[in-house]
Amino acid sequence: MRLPFVLCLSLIATLSHAAEPTETDWLELMPAEDLAALEAMPEIDHRGAEGDSAFYGRGGLKQQADLPAVMYSTRTVAALDGKALRLGGYPVPLETTADGRFQTFFLVPYPGACIHVPPPPPNQIVLVRYPQGVALDDIYAPLWVSGTLQVEPVSNDLADAAYALDADSVRAVEEDDL
Repeated sequence: MRLPFVLCLSLIATLSHAAEPTETDWLELMPAEDLAALEAMPEIDHRGAEGDSAFYGRGGLKQQADLPAVMYSTRTVAALDGKALRLGGYPVPLETTADGRFQTFFLVPYPGACIHVPPPPPNQIVLVRYPQGVALDDIYAPLWVSGTLQVEPVSNDLADAAYALDADSVRAVEEDDL
């Protein structure tokens, strides 16, 4: 009688391990105070001042100096540190393998976050490490990234991020997912 019970538990553990982690919304990465400040913020003009070429063509995910304080926030949600999750977003490639597969990239909540659009705050940018790499035909196509999230400040010439994720899987979002 005990053997079937042990086998059943083993099967349940195997099936639950194979299931994708819980989907996490980007807003869950922000502390409540930051979320309230973001919701209260006036709309940002994505065009810049008329005739202002300083913003256009600049590229990258670094923030301009004249945005509201919440747009620079590196504050994180401690409860997410070490949590397995699935996050949907758009890649900003950083490093590739010899055959062109992206193995390190920033994941951001909306497409075009590095071109002509103010980038998200650092607590809305996640550095993804995926050693085997993923082939991306279109960096404007959304991805699902699953793995373990870490509260890990990352800063380079392109961006500041408050989180990093060691990915177990990276895949394109399919119509069936919507």
